[in-house]
Amino acid sequence: MPHLATIYRLGIKELWSLVRDPMMLVLIAYTFTISIYVAATAMPETLHKAPIAIVDEDGSPLSGRIVTAFNPPRFNPPVMIPLTGIDAGMDAGDYTFVLDIPPDFQRDVLAGRSPAIQLNVDATRMSQAFTGSSYVQHMALGEINEFVQGYRGSAPPPVELALRARFNPNLEQSWFGALMEIINNVTLLSIILTGAALIREREHGTIEHLLAMPVTPAEIMLSKVWAMGLMVLLAAAIALVLVVQGVLRIPVEGSVALFLAGAALHLFATTSLGIFMATLARSMPQFGMLAVLILLPLQLLSGNSTPRESMPQLVQAVMLAAPTTHFVAAGQAILYRGAGLDVVWPQFLALTAIGAVFFTIALNRFRSTISQMV
Repeated sequence: MPHLATIYRLGIKELWSLVRDPMMLVLIAYTFTISIYVAATAMPETLHKAPIAIVDEDGSPLSGRIVTAFNPPRFNPPVMIPLTGIDAGMDAGDYTFVLDIPPDFQRDVLAGRSPAIQLNVDATRMSQAFTGSSYVQHMALGEINEFVQGYRGSAPPPVELALRARFNPNLEQSWFGALMEIINNVTLLSIILTGAALIREREHGTIEHLLAMPVTPAEIMLSKVWAMGLMVLLAAAIALVLVVQGVLRIPVEGSVALFLAGAALHLFATTSLGIFMATLARSMPQFGMLAVLILLPLQLLSGNSTPRESMPQLVQAVMLAAPTTHFVAAGQAILYRGAGLDVVWPQFLALTAIGAVFFTIALNRFRSTISQMV
């Protein structure tokens, strides 16, 4: 009981230190509000108001049909430009797509000569370039086929493919982006807060005051783990209920309490990792650069943006040692598919084991660092 009381009081001290740091509070507020909203709404689910220009060198009824095929909301109304305006418009970024219809296009089509239409694409706008190219080709070919056949319609396919999308029937990207942003931000803030707390004490000289008190390194470390972990867990819960379910109106299929339980196990590992990184860095700038090297692989290779099955086998095997891999798998199963404890218990067990290993390594490193200071 005395040890628990000491850990509790030291944790309260950590919370008061965090409250007195306005920049950290702003970071927490931004990360679990605006950042989630932007991640959910910044990229449209489909092609939306893409700027397109058309060079009509034919001036025929067929080219006119192609021009009128591009309408909102997928495309802005087409801008008719001369041939000499293609390069200037593309260089200035005025158009994502420029369609060049050559002279005598209708005559060549009716004669069966298979003329070519040139489609210029600004591939730097990746969110629209690849999707929009297929849309432009499909719409132009559809108008040409209807013009040649003389009627609207197509032959029925020999096999009908029935598509059923589960868990996200409308394929809305905002559902995926918001929930994955919460998972990413839990990892990000837990590492930054615990690491910054230890470095701040070392820079202010308060770590020496703690060493003069009857406290052990394990108590100091556990106090930082529970205090910073609790702050991130509360912020994640508020964001999940108010921002995701309230503002964005994204349905959560599974149990929020079960997800937060998995987040708590994940925080045990990531806060320990943050303390370990803080013992390696001598200052906050060094800690920031080290955090970039650690956070990018943890987030990009955990399966939250790209399925792990599409990664090389070596990367899949190595990332099994990362807590984010198991947290992402458990979070997606709970929030998207409504999975229960009977499904995600292997991920929970892995998070517990990884957290214990990380805590032991960080504690040993913390003890050695303290002994060098003494």
